[in-house]
Amino acid sequence: MKGPAALTAALPLLALLMRPQAPSCDLSGYHAQPGLTAVNGADGLTVAWEGERDRDLRLRLGIDAGTPTIRELAVRRKGAGWTTLAAGAQPEFRVVAGFRRMSNQQIQPLAGLNVPITAEVVDAHKWDAFWDAPLDLNPQPTRGGNPPPAAGVANQPGLPRRADEITRATAVYRADRCEVRTDGARLEIAFPGLELGPFAGRLQFTVYRGTGLLRMEAIAKTDRPSVAYKYDAGLAKISVDAASRLAWRDTSNTWQSYRFGGSANEREMPLKASNRLLIAERSESGSLAVFPPPHTFFWAREIATNLGYAWYRSDGAGTFAFGARQAEREETPQYDANFALYSAPPGTWQRMPVYFYASAAAAQPTLDPVLALTHGDRYKALPGYQVMNHHYHMDLGQRLLAAGSLDAEIPDLQALKSLGITIVSQIDSIVEGGGRGAARPDPLAVAKASVVGALRHSDADFVVMPNQEYYGSPLGGHTDLLFSHPVNWTQGRAAGQPLVETDPAYGRVYRIGGADVLMEMAAREDVLISMPHPRTKGSTGFPDAVKDTAAFKDAHYQGVGFRWGMGLDLSERRLCERRCLALLDDMSNWTADRPGPPKYILSISEVRYQAPGDDIYASAPVSYVKLDRLPLPQDVSPVVKALMRGDYFVTSGEVLIPSYRVGGTGARRTIEADVEWTYPLDFVEVVWGDGVKTARQVVSATDLPPMGRHRFVIPFDATGQAWVRFAAWDSAGNGALVQPVKLPR
Repeated sequence: MKGPAALTAALPLLALLMRPQAPSCDLSGYHAQPGLTAVNGADGLTVAWEGERDRDLRLRLGIDAGTPTIRELAVRRKGAGWTTLAAGAQPEFRVVAGFRRMSNQQIQPLAGLNVPITAEVVDAHKWDAFWDAPLDLNPQPTRGGNPPPAAGVANQPGLPRRADEITRATAVYRADRCEVRTDGARLEIAFPGLELGPFAGRLQFTVYRGTGLLRMEAIAKTDRPSVAYKYDAGLAKISVDAASRLAWRDTSNTWQSYRFGGSANEREMPLKASNRLLIAERSESGSLAVFPPPHTFFWAREIATNLGYAWYRSDGAGTFAFGARQAEREETPQYDANFALYSAPPGTWQRMPVYFYASAAAAQPTLDPVLALTHGDRYKALPGYQVMNHHYHMDLGQRLLAAGSLDAEIPDLQALKSLGITIVSQIDSIVEGGGRGAARPDPLAVAKASVVGALRHSDADFVVMPNQEYYGSPLGGHTDLLFSHPVNWTQGRAAGQPLVETDPAYGRVYRIGGADVLMEMAAREDVLISMPHPRTKGSTGFPDAVKDTAAFKDAHYQGVGFRWGMGLDLSERRLCERRCLALLDDMSNWTADRPGPPKYILSISEVRYQAPGDDIYASAPVSYVKLDRLPLPQDVSPVVKALMRGDYFVTSGEVLIPSYRVGGTGARRTIEADVEWTYPLDFVEVVWGDGVKTARQVVSATDLPPMGRHRFVIPFDATGQAWVRFAAWDSAGNGALVQPVKLPR
């Protein structure tokens, strides 16, 4: 049969092949429970769950030509009709991937330790790069804070970068089925067949009973050896009706909106939205918000300027797309070489999520429940605690000197105070020959300006600490000095010169000429010493290289800094899991049989020069220091003493541990901790060691509701163990951890 007759006969078969498919969803991992159900039907999989208060939500999923499709996402108040928020919507993921390199900043400390920079060394350390920018093809890779190589030190391996190293790709889907799995009070719906540039894996939706949250993520891995990448994610092909509009607050917190009806966009429109949040309003009874995870979405940068983390696109034909995005570079050229992206070691399952929140309200009322997930991008006040931001590169003394007035306005302090921070441990950078920068003023003048300026910019509810970072420290790597009271010191001590001299302008001055005299000053003046960014940046190879020295064993050497993003690997379940937390446990084992306390981990910022409107909350953790009241700015010794005792916990802000203790005696112990959280909690854990090995017990918390609080009492056999600690982590990668506690043996 040929000609028109053959074509006519084939049309029904063609229509059948092109018809949207109902996925064959495997429900073997699904367990029905009240308020959280999944049912296969003729038109696909239907998931229904209870949201907050009197809200119900419904998600119908299918497959169109291999692409997982949201047939319908709807919400209602109980007893009311359903409002459709999205229909026919499809996931859109984009990646830009480059080549990961080890930076000069990492190479120089290792070269100083006489470590040969072999391919194996580069491969081990490159994943923790800070001053790397795989998408920056500028031929001047050493500008900014990534120093040129020292004499005899190789340049950053593999430079210059090449355009053919960069891959840009949009996800392609070849799904033919899905799998549904119950995990506590959540359901995970996974579709295989995802291809995303150098990555391959699956698309997954997760819904959580008790909230309107919907998580969509690409979960994929690569076999390439040096991938660094960024991703954008969202929904496309969302239908537009007469009531549809986009709404957001700009960086001044003024509401803005976009009403559909103009020309189609050629590409995505970035938005500098406050709180990283964009809302698609469908009617007064329904809105859909989109936003990234609050912290794991952001690799470490020198600045936290808002680069536009939301996007939309009008596609014409009555549809639009929106989601979360990352820029490809800084807007300030000085920092172009500091844009490291995410690290993707081969074989690791990278999770690239975006969150949606389905609301039975208009856009503006939808803002409050979404902001509640981050306490409004503020650190919640806890009775008996003060919120401390440490290692903020404000260079207060140098800036006040440059301004010509110790009363000059410092917008950074306004921005930090607005976050609920009550103690700012600002850092003046001290390098050989003076302060940071080309002019390098007298360090004693910098210190004095910093001390007086800190007092003048403090008040009854806000304390500024005039602390310092010592570059090229004789202790190895970089050294933070947290002062109980003002101390004058300079580098360099001639033979026969006393440790302490009287300067006519500054009074008593310490002359530091080595590790022993630095520790002597710390002992005399009660100075807390910490290594801010261990095992990376200018401290690569440290503190491992000095762990057996007298200085490191000294109790004034309190520990190291905690900061995710210097090697942000989205396969990790915990913030800074591989670098920071592994080191914390290593240090606990190193010090297990030594007298005195263990070494602790202190949150650091590493950000510099910020102002209101910048996205500071997303960029760094804080420490909740156990203090009944805020100390007077003239005497910050209570802060230093609390840190030396380990009376604080570190957090991203969404998970809090208001109380914690190790109960019981002998081998029969209990870990008792009160934990509160916003995003659905994932797990809590008890971690311990015997001086050689580290072990852990992970306790799933996925059955607990979001926005919750719970007292965990976990039995612990302390037989032969030297130390123990506790941590809690939520489903968005946020978390909190207390300091290790030594156990009597």
